[in-house]
Amino acid sequence: MTDENNNEPQKKAVDDEVLREMEGVPEHLRGDTDEDSEESSLDDALGKLKGDLETAMQDVLYARAETQNVRRRLEKDVQDARNYAATNFARDILSVADNLARALDHVPDELREHEKAKNFISGIEATQRELEKVFAGNGITRIAAKGMPLDPNQHQAMMEVPSDEVEPGTIVQEMQAGYMIKDRLLRPAMVGVAKKPD
Repeated sequence: MTDENNNEPQKKAVDDEVLREMEGVPEHLRGDTDEDSEESSLDDALGKLKGDLETAMQDVLYARAETQNVRRRLEKDVQDARNYAATNFARDILSVADNLARALDHVPDELREHEKAKNFISGIEATQRELEKVFAGNGITRIAAKGMPLDPNQHQAMMEVPSDEVEPGTIVQEMQAGYMIKDRLLRPAMVGVAKKPD
């Protein structure tokens, strides 16, 4: 009996120490429950952790996909900026090309044979060829119009011309040349389109 009494204060001290260490530990994780409930608590905790891990993995995958999409969009924007940076300047310079073409179209044949005018006209033609070369080097191409079917994405119909020689909707006259810059419309071609005669 004295042995039991001697162990009692020591056992109480151990119990107090265990209680102090268990403070703040959630109930379902404490070891003072029976073994079945402890096992089910561990299974529940493990299931919750697995669910949290799967959710976190999904979030990481979504974040990676979003980052990749943003990177691709930025790369496309940078590429577009490089490809189409000269668009406004190109639109402005098209009027110079138009005026140069009109000037050459209105030179009479007898003036082309005149000795003094011949060199001047040759210089204007060389300038026009150089301008076309610069356009081609920068991805600016002329839109095919005359004889083609009307394409509202590239042509702007300005008038209808009665004709029984070609199918209705075919371009029979080009009033102003249209141009593309790479794969984008720079300026539509202004055209006259055939229609059935009245």
